[in-house]
Amino acid sequence: MSQVGVRALRSAALLTSGALAVSVLAGCSSGDEGGRARAVPADIAAAARADVADGGTLRWAVDALPATLNAFQADADAATARVAGAVLPALFTLDERGRPQPNPNYLESAEIIEREPRQVVRYRLNQQAVWSDGREIGAADFVAQWQALRGRDSAYWTARNAGYERIEKIERGADDLEVRVTFAKRYADWKSLFTPLYPKEVTGSPTAFNDGARTRLPKSAGPFRMKAVDAKAGTLTLVRDPRWWGEPAKLERLVLRAVPRAGRAKALTTKAVDVADVDASLAARVDRAVREGKAGAPGSPAPGSPAPGSAAPGGAAPSGAVPDGPAPAPAPDAKAPSDALKSWATAHGSDEAKAAAARAARLRDRQAAAAYEAEQQALRGYVVRRTLEPAFTQLALNGESGPLADERVRRAVARALDRRELARTVLAPVGLPAEPLGSHLALAGQDAYADSSGALGDQDTEEALSLLADAGFTPEGARASAAPKEGTKAGAEGSGAPSKAPSGTPSGSAAGTSAGAASPAAAPAASPRAGAGAGATAVDVPSDEGLYIVGDPQPADDPWTGTYVLAPAPAAAVHSRLVLGQARAVTSALTAPDTAAAPDTAAGRSTAPAGSAGPAQPADDPKPPRAVGAAGDTEPDTGTAAGDTPAPQQPKAQGGAPGAYAPAGTAAPSGGKAPSPAAGAPVGPLGKDGQPLTLRFVLPSGPGSESLRAVGEKIVAMLDRVGVRTEISKVPDASFFKDHIASGDYDLALYSWPGTAFPATDGRPIYAKPEPATDGSLLVEQNYTRVGTDHIDQLFERAAAELDEKAARDLVRQADARIWAAAGSIPLFQRPELVAVKKNVVNAGAFGFATPRYENIGFAAPKKK
Repeated sequence: MSQVGVRALRSAALLTSGALAVSVLAGCSSGDEGGRARAVPADIAAAARADVADGGTLRWAVDALPATLNAFQADADAATARVAGAVLPALFTLDERGRPQPNPNYLESAEIIEREPRQVVRYRLNQQAVWSDGREIGAADFVAQWQALRGRDSAYWTARNAGYERIEKIERGADDLEVRVTFAKRYADWKSLFTPLYPKEVTGSPTAFNDGARTRLPKSAGPFRMKAVDAKAGTLTLVRDPRWWGEPAKLERLVLRAVPRAGRAKALTTKAVDVADVDASLAARVDRAVREGKAGAPGSPAPGSPAPGSAAPGGAAPSGAVPDGPAPAPAPDAKAPSDALKSWATAHGSDEAKAAAARAARLRDRQAAAAYEAEQQALRGYVVRRTLEPAFTQLALNGESGPLADERVRRAVARALDRRELARTVLAPVGLPAEPLGSHLALAGQDAYADSSGALGDQDTEEALSLLADAGFTPEGARASAAPKEGTKAGAEGSGAPSKAPSGTPSGSAAGTSAGAASPAAAPAASPRAGAGAGATAVDVPSDEGLYIVGDPQPADDPWTGTYVLAPAPAAAVHSRLVLGQARAVTSALTAPDTAAAPDTAAGRSTAPAGSAGPAQPADDPKPPRAVGAAGDTEPDTGTAAGDTPAPQQPKAQGGAPGAYAPAGTAAPSGGKAPSPAAGAPVGPLGKDGQPLTLRFVLPSGPGSESLRAVGEKIVAMLDRVGVRTEISKVPDASFFKDHIASGDYDLALYSWPGTAFPATDGRPIYAKPEPATDGSLLVEQNYTRVGTDHIDQLFERAAAELDEKAARDLVRQADARIWAAAGSIPLFQRPELVAVKKNVVNAGAFGFATPRYENIGFAAPKKK
């Protein structure tokens, strides 16, 4: 995805429904950590311009025609970014690793020429760069865009002003080709500004900006220009711009065609488009057709025969191969030999009525088979190009109220998850490396990337149970009959039941879905969700598709009430030993409820009953006390929302990141992992004061969200194993974001954020500490988990003002470690990008982070004999 697309989507809060053991955080100060996590390269059939034919029309499928042509408005979408990238100036473009590079078509140079007392950036423009009417691109265009986006004039309806509000002035330099930008506050991400650059005729007045630019652009300055929009046909046509001074576009026309996701298969089989994003099931069908074509097979395999495929070295599959994925459905006429013989006998039998019906059925089968074969023949003209999309899926934990307001419960949820298994669910079937993502703020291959997931640690049932026991959730608590004492609280809210679940909804059943069915291993008698749906349907087939929904960053109605305390090191270390012993006792009780506690002869220690006052772990326990801090943190965390409590400076843990403190109840990672209860068997429900620990899990229900639901079902099963029950609520796509995520009406949810080349700028509103408004509501910006700290905000601010790139990266990594420690979101995996492309199309497909070079896209030239 281009820089234009990434920032347009993020700025509009586009969500894809389709996030502290400090000894492992050494990467937070490593200078080359990003290079160790290799990015999957773009897959675009790259070709030299000499090998691209001149002329032709390329039809590119988009979900819908752009609602606006103004990339800085809230309803800008991927189609908006596609048009802007082809017709407007982009001063910087992104390479495959998401690094901004100056665009020589518009810039001769761009550099910081002064740092003190003010940061000054000098842009030297390409002297050939002109708008479509012949006017030179110059300082007047920069000034108009700055004034429209800096946020001081409310007449402009803008979705974002990040960076522009830091500018003090813009002026003409030594000549008309030089533009000088002076910043009032230093800004590290200055390369993000003025891309796309609109002509002053668009940004010079609120009317032109708000209304005029929604449907037309009076001027352009790219390899293409807009020709026509046909709303009835659902097409937007771009044509070569004769005034373009760069290398001329190879294509004569580029047509964006509106094709909903549900219509992509038909568009491909009728050859109505040349390029289309597809989901995993359609990609598998295209791959199968290609394999059949290569093998010369006119039909399809027999029912149940696997779809062959082989992985490329490193785990990634080449175009046209899908290793280890589910086999596509067989052709309509595929029958087992016994069924075929029976059908033939019936059609030729003495019972005329049955024979006629059988002959009609056989005719329908032959016709369906012929139609299917024709479709497969059409699909053989395409190939699936694949890479990792610059976007990631996360599990969001709403920390505003309820059990998840307690950081220990959020961390326990994280420790219950096998993130690698979740990544495999989505990525392995489409032939992409199934690696979990280790950062909230950068993707694999980016310079700022460092795997900070050790801030929460890998999946560990005993650690999860330890944290839950420390928060007061035990098997005894779930079975208690006495009413809770008035004023008793867990963390910030105290209720073990979900605060946001609709009244009257039985545990485990929401929107007619049995969450219990999602975890067949759970014992029915032990789960409050038992009996909610004995006839539950099969798990959705994974797909790479998600739901892109424009966000509505309105504040939630409930006031912020969360409290998070960072425990001093000595107390936390002692408490950790007690809680770990309690967890072992809980584990023993849950897996062998009728057996009295017995000495652990293998370990040489005894297991005390849960809640016992005596020490549960002797001094010779081989597991060391956890590290809880690191020296050198000159800015201690000022606490989390509503109840900030400063933590004292701690001794440095080996390899640790400065200032990363672990809450009470978190043990250090050890070489030997503690055994899970009964080899991973589910445990009974946990609770407090008679109320079971149940979380409401909201998922989108529409087509295209199958992969999210498949991941959600696996998460439910993983949480079952530590006694955390869930109520799955499948809601319509149209209401998923606005009515649930933005409003805070959920406990757990899956959605995605786009990646960015500018994490200090674009990450801040997503993870900023929510602040109470004057009316009592909570201002969350785009932080829909409602979890944040002052220190995270400070690290973002320092990174945005740090002009030394290495120092800025280190600050971003420190911020990421803090975000992991707060456990408001758990990054799971980078999303797959699957694009079906006509075989003769070159320089187009799965771009990943790289900005498309529209002038180079085209059809392969015939090879000379």
